[in-house]
Amino acid sequence: MRFLRKSLTGLFLFALTLGLLAWAALMVRDAVVARMNEEPNRRPAQERVFAVNVVDVSFGTERPVLSAFGEVQSVRTLELRAAASGTLVDLDPEFVEGGQVDAGQLLARIDPANAEAAVERAGSDLLDAQAELREAERAIGIARDELVAAEEQVRLREQALQRARDLLERRVGTEAAVETAELALSSARQSVLNQRQAVATAEARIDQGKTAQRRAEIAEAEAERGLRDTEIRAQFAGTLTEVTVVAGRLVSANEQLAQLVDPEALEVAFRVSTPQYVRLLDQTGRLKTSPVAVRLDVFGTEIATTGRLSRASASVGEGQTGRLLFATLDGARGFKPGDFVTVEVEEPELPSVARLPATAYGADGAVLALDTEGRLEVVPVTLMRRQGDDILIRAEGLEGREVVAQRTPLLGAGIKVQPLRPGVTEEARVPEMLELTAERRARLMAFVEGNKRMPAEAKTRILAQLQQDQVPADMVQRIEERMGG
Repeated sequence: MRFLRKSLTGLFLFALTLGLLAWAALMVRDAVVARMNEEPNRRPAQERVFAVNVVDVSFGTERPVLSAFGEVQSVRTLELRAAASGTLVDLDPEFVEGGQVDAGQLLARIDPANAEAAVERAGSDLLDAQAELREAERAIGIARDELVAAEEQVRLREQALQRARDLLERRVGTEAAVETAELALSSARQSVLNQRQAVATAEARIDQGKTAQRRAEIAEAEAERGLRDTEIRAQFAGTLTEVTVVAGRLVSANEQLAQLVDPEALEVAFRVSTPQYVRLLDQTGRLKTSPVAVRLDVFGTEIATTGRLSRASASVGEGQTGRLLFATLDGARGFKPGDFVTVEVEEPELPSVARLPATAYGADGAVLALDTEGRLEVVPVTLMRRQGDDILIRAEGLEGREVVAQRTPLLGAGIKVQPLRPGVTEEARVPEMLELTAERRARLMAFVEGNKRMPAEAKTRILAQLQQDQVPADMVQRIEERMGG
């Protein structure tokens, strides 16, 4: 009996335990289901507002500036070459790289011994030709005198023949005397012919003498020019470069010894595109003499000067595009041939254009403008020029409106933004204020009071602001983002 009672008691306790476990499992399951089916207490989603920099659009007249890169070069450059071969026996101290020389200055001399000998030989030949000419002139004088004498003999013989004929007619003379007179007259006339031939020969001799003298003079001039060719002189004042000579060096004819550059006569050559070139032409198709500005930036030091367009290249050039332009520099102080410079050319004025930052222009050819509700609107524009970090545009309906200064992929049509205007600091900007409901205010204050990591001073300041009727919207947004609700 006692055994039965204990067995029933144990069985009862075991059943009670199983029932309690089952009831506990059921309670856990119901709690999990209730938790899963419970709607989360989330605050309503708010529209995200982006802060963007905006600029005002104002249309007016702008003068675009065309920017290009060019190279400074000298207008006058002379190659100093040896006109004769020989040994360099004399060099000017300024005949070095970078030497400053004057016009006509003797820079170098080639051994003139052979050239001087050639000049002396040519002078001797000229003296011989002059002596021969003088002898020919004396000979023609004598020949002309002999011709006069021979003509006088002819007249005398004619008179003798006439007397002999008169005597023969009066029957006083003989025919033999007449024949003798005729023979004498014929001999005299032959002598005149011979003397005339002598005069002609003397005249030809004079012509030959003059020709020989002229040839001797030419030979002497060539010899003197050969002697002058041994001297290398500067044809104008300038600076020497690419000097490749030393004293005692043997040079050959036409060998380049150096280059003479005029440092005051400089120009800049730069290449522009064909559309840019067309904008620089006048109504007749000729290049305008537009003013240019030239700058050279060397490790933070800027050298600048001005100039004017002078001409354009006659051809494009093989493998090139655009047009090659040249501008004459007004002042060349600090510039050297070969400098790589920046060239800015003033273009004709553009009316009815607005200047905006280049970052405001999108790849779709439009800008983002603000409407009356503070939302973005896509406005197509016409790009007229690019001016460094700015652009010049034309558009309708943009006068006096504000556009986004820096476009990003996050911005688009219809997005609400908070404009940040130039010259307005964060302290001067009026913050947006909100009126909180009692539940929202209590939830925010509970979160702030329960935040253990917030400093006591900051917590007191925030709680004081939350108790006001108007609460800054940005502070409420930061607290709710930290709450995660």
